[in-house]
Amino acid sequence: MSLIDTVLNMVTRKEKNKSAENESRSSREARIKDKAGMVISIFALMLAVNSWYSGKLSSTIMNSTLDANNKWSQYQAKNGRGVSYEIAALTATDPVLKEKFSAEKDRMEADKQTISSEARIIEKNREEAKKSSPWIGYASTAYQLSIVVLSASILAVSMAMFWGSFVVAAFGLMLSLNGLFLWF
Repeated sequence: MSLIDTVLNMVTRKEKNKSAENESRSSREARIKDKAGMVISIFALMLAVNSWYSGKLSSTIMNSTLDANNKWSQYQAKNGRGVSYEIAALTATDPVLKEKFSAEKDRMEADKQTISSEARIIEKNREEAKKSSPWIGYASTAYQLSIVVLSASILAVSMAMFWGSFVVAAFGLMLSLNGLFLWF
């Protein structure tokens, strides 16, 4: 009987099952293997979906950073052009050119406002992905640990470890959901 089983029996104060003591190690191991095979596949699927989402978040962060940088570069270019048009309007002697340069300066200001608002939206999406990313990473670790604990339950012939792997996987699921919905 493993240490974990002993501790669990002490905590729950269960009477020892006489038939379980008489059962051979190989039959208990076979019983755990029968259950664990499918469960490992499910935990691996949860890990795979979580890893896919993690990759999606990483791509979102990277692409949003590039897009925001491009928008702010456009903003700077419009700002420079606006200053040039403003100087040209101030120094122009021809009223028609002065009006044309002033109109271009005003158009540059309007473009800057549009670009600025677009860049801020992109940055907001990036920040949301950045908030989710660590939680998804923690969840991946929990799923990996649940698979390790489940595999160890076969080697240790421990039903306590078998059920403990479900607890670790449930914790991973909670972390994944927090990464998705950002509850806290």
